[in-house]
Amino acid sequence: MPDRPLSPTPSSPMLLTRRGVLGLGLGAVAAAVLASCTPAPQWVTPTGAAVSGTEKNRGGTGRVTTVDLTAAPTTLDLAGTAAATWAFGGIPAPVIRLTAGDTLKATVRNQLDADTSVHWHGLALRNDMDGVPPVTQAPIAPGGQFAYEFVTPHPGTYWFHPHVGPQLDHGLYGALIIDDPDEKVTWDDEWVLILDDWLDGVTATPDQVLTDLSKGMGDMGGMGDMFMRMGNLLMGATSELLGGDAGDVYYPQYLINGKPKADPAQFTGTPGARVRIRVINAGSDTAFRFAIGGHTLTITHTDGFPVDPVEVDSVLIGMGERYDLQVTLDDGVFPVVADAEGKQDRAFALVRTAAGTAPASDVPVAGLGTGRVGTAAGLSATASVTLHQASPDRVVHLALTGGMEAYDWGIDGRRFDMNDPLRDAHAVSMGERVQLRIRNDTEMWHPFHLHGHTYQHANGGPRKDTSIILPGQTLTVDFDADNPGQWVAHCHNIYHAETGMTTVLGYQS
Repeated sequence: MPDRPLSPTPSSPMLLTRRGVLGLGLGAVAAAVLASCTPAPQWVTPTGAAVSGTEKNRGGTGRVTTVDLTAAPTTLDLAGTAAATWAFGGIPAPVIRLTAGDTLKATVRNQLDADTSVHWHGLALRNDMDGVPPVTQAPIAPGGQFAYEFVTPHPGTYWFHPHVGPQLDHGLYGALIIDDPDEKVTWDDEWVLILDDWLDGVTATPDQVLTDLSKGMGDMGGMGDMFMRMGNLLMGATSELLGGDAGDVYYPQYLINGKPKADPAQFTGTPGARVRIRVINAGSDTAFRFAIGGHTLTITHTDGFPVDPVEVDSVLIGMGERYDLQVTLDDGVFPVVADAEGKQDRAFALVRTAAGTAPASDVPVAGLGTGRVGTAAGLSATASVTLHQASPDRVVHLALTGGMEAYDWGIDGRRFDMNDPLRDAHAVSMGERVQLRIRNDTEMWHPFHLHGHTYQHANGGPRKDTSIILPGQTLTVDFDADNPGQWVAHCHNIYHAETGMTTVLGYQS
């Protein structure tokens, strides 16, 4: 033990007094003393030998794709409304594409007046390239730059965005597509779609919204289910699919590939063509229910990994989730709809395979509300990506806590401390089969995201890295601890994450 007295600090919260000793009893005192003497875990560091060694063992193809990303102010044209925002050269940024096993070298330059970073969402990459200040790197300061370099281990649909404050709710995002060299292509064309909820430069900035939410919503109680806007906040947005409250932020626009419904994005195809549609939800507070009028969708992948194909009329996509869908195009002009779940609005685009008048953006889409809705609960991983059967070596329990009234979101009743990110870290060890049991003790749904790994839902469910957890429910998932480092896990509602619903899973050295 150290030669200094115990003090009531976060790392040593227990101060034993004479009265406390008498009240605890001898057994409790012994346990308390042992706990106070237990050495703190020795964590694998992001730049340590374990991380670099694992990256070396990945090997790779030797092929290198080099890209430059510049985070800078820009103006987005929203059908005649000029919105001042930030972006990586476009909204969305140009698609980055390479083949599994290739190396990505991405130089990120910061021309903003704030720190930034880039997180490569969903990739099981090397820890020091994960882009999460202060856990895996220092932030990229204004005028600075950072060189990301890593082997891309798995094929799939991924994306990239900052991991500093609520910057995701600007236009700083883009798609990262990792092709499978062994995939048997069964489609004729492909369309990458990024869904987004938009307010930046129109009604507020993300920082202003975060400030408003951080004050709490307690004084807005007693309004029942009345749907109404109060400044930047939204009251009464409810969804049966999401188990109640659908979201708290008012967005004046919903976008598909940076385009509002008054100036929709458009895909031109051929009747009878089989198209792979990669759908990414880059929103910050909105789940979308996605559908194409007059078409059945076949879910083939989620979060990059294949599933046994399932036909649906629509699919529910939480923030951070990705779904690959296959569709056979009909002859005509069809609405592509992403209803903002519970928020009484939608994003809208078009698929055109023939001349004709485009449908209105508010056109009813059969099956969107009452048809077959695809969710992760109805999916199974294909045999090729199913984890081998094994009992967990370690079970990690996480409770999602807090609420809207005080806006005190946390994990296990504690709010993440950016100044002490490992304070409440959960330890795992290399080579373990880890089971996460994530219990939602709040009255709102949360899209939970684990960095650096892909887990599998229980009972043969899908392989994912971001999953919707409804109020009162527990999500049980397994993953193999094969990627050492310090990995953030958090709600992908950016405002929940930024106010405390974040933790770290750290590998012990």
